[in-house]
Amino acid sequence: MNKAIFSENFNLNTYTTIKVGGVAEYFAEPRSIDEFYYLIKWSNLHNKRCQIIGAGSNLLINNIFIQGLVICTKKMRSLTIDPYSGIVEAEAGVMLPTLSNSLAKNRLQGGEWAVGIPGTLGGAIYMNAGTGDLSLAKNLVSVKVVNNKTNEKLEIEKKDLNFDYRFSSFQGNNFAIISAKLHFEPNGNLEKLIQTTKNNLKLKTETQPYDQPSFGSVFKNPANYYAAKLIEEMGLKGFKVGGAEISTMHSNFIINNSSASSKDIYELITVIQQKVLQNKGIYLQPEVRMIGFDYPS
Repeated sequence: MNKAIFSENFNLNTYTTIKVGGVAEYFAEPRSIDEFYYLIKWSNLHNKRCQIIGAGSNLLINNIFIQGLVICTKKMRSLTIDPYSGIVEAEAGVMLPTLSNSLAKNRLQGGEWAVGIPGTLGGAIYMNAGTGDLSLAKNLVSVKVVNNKTNEKLEIEKKDLNFDYRFSSFQGNNFAIISAKLHFEPNGNLEKLIQTTKNNLKLKTETQPYDQPSFGSVFKNPANYYAAKLIEEMGLKGFKVGGAEISTMHSNFIINNSSASSKDIYELITVIQQKVLQNKGIYLQPEVRMIGFDYPS
């Protein structure tokens, strides 16, 4: 394989925002769609399991040896914006804050909410990331993908995809997201859009432990409840397992106090689930994707 984009026995702990991770048998960071496509073909040719990560902001990787190939899309950052039509074409590794700020500067409305989410476009589509009722699915036109099993490249229209709260069709198919086409409302008020985007980021930093290693939100909000409120009602704010702690600032955040292992974090997730289930009869479902655990990834 092309050594410029390829490493063996690669430590992944700096590739997750919570700063834990295992060792990948093979690891690559493609800089282009061609390199990405080549890596998918290579993994198929060599019968290697291929797992794709973005910014690692919603990801828990077990501290074990991860067999197969791990591809990180963060260097696939091409972004094209047409301010007149509102059409945006972006590769999977474009960071959401970059996208949000670029939209505002081009007077495109509808992406202001995404400024505080430290994830990639590909990850956001895969997870249907969002805040409140807002998510990128609303602005999606189509997604370019490669089939992990057959190497076939396709462009899938939004109407042929299913999106739900923190769910997309990509969680259950063999397609890897390469890039996406989106549409945002053009001709917005420049000053107002930039100010709203700044305010959204300020609100995030004031209400969430933004400067500490975390996933972002750990659990999905169950119907008619807020996960954070349920956790807080259990008196779990500040509760620790090893180096993993439930944030005192926002109880749906787990932070890594510099020494947490993946086991600490996994155990803390389980403790929260058990407490809430026992006391409230509600099962909290993680938003976090897990690699190297028996839990569904």
